[in-house]
Amino acid sequence: MIDHFVGMGFSEEVVAKAIQENGEQNTDLILEALLKHSASSSASSSKSKLIDHFVGMGFSVDMVAKAIQENGEENTDSILETLLTYSALGQSPQAEQHINSDQNSPELDGSFLDGFSDTDSFEGEEITNPDPDKEEKLVSLASMGYSVQEASIAMERCGPNTSIAELTDFICAAQMAKAADALLAEIEDKPRPKPSNGYHKHKKRRMLDYEKPPIDEPIRLPNPMIGFGVPSNPDVIVHRSLPEAAAGPPYFYYENVALAPKGVWDTISRFLYDVEPEFVDSKYFCAAARKRGYVHNLPIENRHHLVPLPPQNIYEALPLSRKWWPSWDTRSHLNCLQTCIASAKLTERIRKALEECDGEPEPPHHVQKFVMDECRKWNLVWVGRNKLAPLEPDEVEMLLGFPKNHTRGGGISRTDRYKSLGNSFQVDTVAYHLSVLKEMYPDGINVLSLFSGIGGAEVALHRLGVRMKNVVSVDISEVNRNIVRSWWEQTNQKGTLIDFADVQQLDANRIEQMINAFGGFDLVIGGSPCNNLAGSNRHSRDGLEGKESSLFYDYFRILDLVKNMMQRN
Repeated sequence: MIDHFVGMGFSEEVVAKAIQENGEQNTDLILEALLKHSASSSASSSKSKLIDHFVGMGFSVDMVAKAIQENGEENTDSILETLLTYSALGQSPQAEQHINSDQNSPELDGSFLDGFSDTDSFEGEEITNPDPDKEEKLVSLASMGYSVQEASIAMERCGPNTSIAELTDFICAAQMAKAADALLAEIEDKPRPKPSNGYHKHKKRRMLDYEKPPIDEPIRLPNPMIGFGVPSNPDVIVHRSLPEAAAGPPYFYYENVALAPKGVWDTISRFLYDVEPEFVDSKYFCAAARKRGYVHNLPIENRHHLVPLPPQNIYEALPLSRKWWPSWDTRSHLNCLQTCIASAKLTERIRKALEECDGEPEPPHHVQKFVMDECRKWNLVWVGRNKLAPLEPDEVEMLLGFPKNHTRGGGISRTDRYKSLGNSFQVDTVAYHLSVLKEMYPDGINVLSLFSGIGGAEVALHRLGVRMKNVVSVDISEVNRNIVRSWWEQTNQKGTLIDFADVQQLDANRIEQMINAFGGFDLVIGGSPCNNLAGSNRHSRDGLEGKESSLFYDYFRILDLVKNMMQRN
C-alpha cells in the first residue's frame, strides 16, 4: 500500500500518516488526504493540479499518476498522449507498462508541436470512424479542451451515433450563440481600413442580416460531398443562377474548411454576394480526403480535370506499402493532410504493441482499434512488418498535386514543409473548378492571389495551360513567398510576379494603381486562415472574429474594391 502511493510521488512519511488516519482499506480517503497535503505544499501543488486536470477529463487517478511518472510533470502533451493510449487499449497502466518501458525515447518529434495548426484537425478520422463509444468520445472532446459538461450536453442532444466532428461543431455553435450579441457589437465597433464605394453598404446590410446560429443542430454537409460535380460524377448540377451583384468579371474564388462552426458559411456567403458555397471532398480527386467549401462565381459548365489523373487510392499512391498492409487495415483513402506529424514515440509504441501479438493470426480487437485510430488521426502508412510511419513531405506534395520537391531546399525545414503543405490547396480539386478559364482567357489572365500559401492556385493554372500575365501574390509567410518565387522562376513563367507580405498593404490607392497598370484583374482567389474555424480547434474557437480567421474580411474588402473600381472604369 505504501509503495503504491509512494510511486505516485508522495513521501513515505506522508503516506504512512495518511494510512494511519484513514485505515488501510479506505484508499479513496487516503488519496484525498494525500492530495490535500500535496496542495498545501508549494513544491507539490502543481502536481496536484495536474492530477486534478486529467482526472477531470475522465481518466483514473492511478492512470494519471502512472502517466505523470513516465513523462514528467512538464510534458503535458506526452502525458495526454500516454493516457489516450491507455484508454484506447482498454487496459490498465500496469498491464500496458511493457509498451511504455523505453524511458530514453524522445517525448515528441519537434514537428508535432512546431507550427501546430488545427486545419481540418481529425475531421477525416471522425468521418471514417464515426461510432466510438461514449467514454472514448468524452475523452476525445476533453483532450480538445472542451469541458466534460459541454461534451455531455452535446452527446445527449446530438445522439449516440454523432461523430466527433459534429459534436465539436455543436459545442462551437452553442458558444457562438451565447456570445453572438457581443460579437456583433464588436464587429461594428472594430476599426477597419476606410472603405470605398459599396463596401460599407454591403458590410452593414449583411451584418444586419446575420442571425444567431441555431444550437440544437450540428452542421450538416452534403453526402456525398461533390459540390456541383466531380470528374467521376460531373453532371449533378449543370446550371446555377448567380445574384446580380456576384456576376463577373472579375471572377472570384474563395476557399476554407468545410467543418467550420455553425453559421460561419452563412456569413461568408452573405458577404460574398450571397453566392451558395460548393462543398467538395478532395478524396474524389486524389488519395486523401480534404473537405473544403468554395464560394465562387465561375461557370460550372464544361469543367475538365487535369491529366494525367493523380493516384485515386492509397495503393496507387504508395504502391511499395502494399506489401506490408494488413488485411484488417481497410483504408482506401488517407484522411486530411495536416500541418504536423505523429511522434516517433507513438510509432514505437504501436510497433511494440503489435510485436506482443506476434504468433497470433491477427492482433486482438482492442489492439487493432488502437492502431487504426492512430493511423486515421495521423495518416500513418505501413513501411515494414509491424512498422508504421508518417508520410514524407514529398509524398504529401504528390497527394496534394504539387510537383516533386516543390517545398524542398532553400533553407526550408521539414517542419516548415509540413506546415506549408497542410495549409495549401489540393491542386487537382481547384484546377477542376478553374479549368473553365482556359477557353475564356486564351491570351492569359491577371490574378490577384490573396493568402497564396505555396501557390496552389498558380500551380493549378499553370498545369491547366492558362498563361498568367500578371500575378500579385500576398502571403505573410516568408517561407511561402520564397517557395512561390522559386517555382515561378524554375517553371520559366513569362509573366510578372509581384508579392506582398500583408493584405493590409493592399489599400485602395495601391489596388487602383495595379488595376490601371494591368487593365484590371480577371481572378481574385484565396483562402483566408482557418485557425479559428476548424471545429476541433483546441486553441481558439472564435469563428470569423478570431485573430487569424478575421482576415476573411480583408479578402472581401479587397475583392469589393476591385469589383467597384473595375465597374467604375
